Amino acid sequence: MSQALSQSAAQSVSQPLYQQLAEQLGYLTWPLFICAFVALMIILERLALMLYELPKRDNWLTQLRQQARSATPEQRQQLTAEISQGRSMLAKGTALLLRHSDQSREMREEIVNLWLVKQKSRLLSGLKVLQIIGIITPLLGLLGTVLGLIEMFNQLGLSDGPVTPSELASGLGLAMNTTAAGLIIAVPAITMAHLFTLWAERRCNKLAHALNLLNLWLAGFDQALSIGSDSAAQLCSKAATCKEASCQVPNGAS
Repeated sequence: MSQALSQSAAQSVSQPLYQQLAEQLGYLTWPLFICAFVALMIILERLALMLYELPKRDNWLTQLRQQARSATPEQRQQLTAEISQGRSMLAKGTALLLRHSDQSREMREEIVNLWLVKQKSRLLSGLKVLQIIGIITPLLGLLGTVLGLIEMFNQLGLSDGPVTPSELASGLGLAMNTTAAGLIIAVPAITMAHLFTLWAERRCNKLAHALNLLNLWLAGFDQALSIGSDSAAQLCSKAATCKEASCQVPNGAS
């Protein structure tokens, strides 16, 4: 008995990995392998995009927020030179605003909104496929289990001798391997798809907030870039100052 086990173990070690998987998973080896490969590629590509979009790549925005003046032609030229080499989404959105700085604030908002829709679709690309993989792989695993059980019962029906518990255990074990493989692929795929979706939505919201502040800064609003970091009292005082200024303009004009 021990010699037979050692021989079978030696044979399994000498076999290639794909042949071992084919023996364990049966007919659905290739579908499960393709799903696992596609899911892995999507996850690695999304992780690379997350690393590429780290906030520390946009240090120019932190330096710009420390200024208390509205946009001047010199500052616009300096900002254009700083972000000319930047490849992050925020740098590209800021460059888009600067290229249309001669337009009105409302027109720049429409341009940025259209650009943000395109960037959101880019951030969410591939995640639907990842969710589909997470849904179909357990079904493929269940299908492989059913096919394995059918094959096992057919073999048991052809045998003339008594059915031993070891034969049932080995047949059921091979049939359950596909279900386990499908779940192993589905759980990380669904989890990462939801995590990447949350990150993409949060990233789009941050981009929209930063670009709106930059648009106000280009329109001449003093300290627009420091709105997000100010306290509530400072924001109220700024709002009151802006309201008084807007009320004084008609009086001066009259």
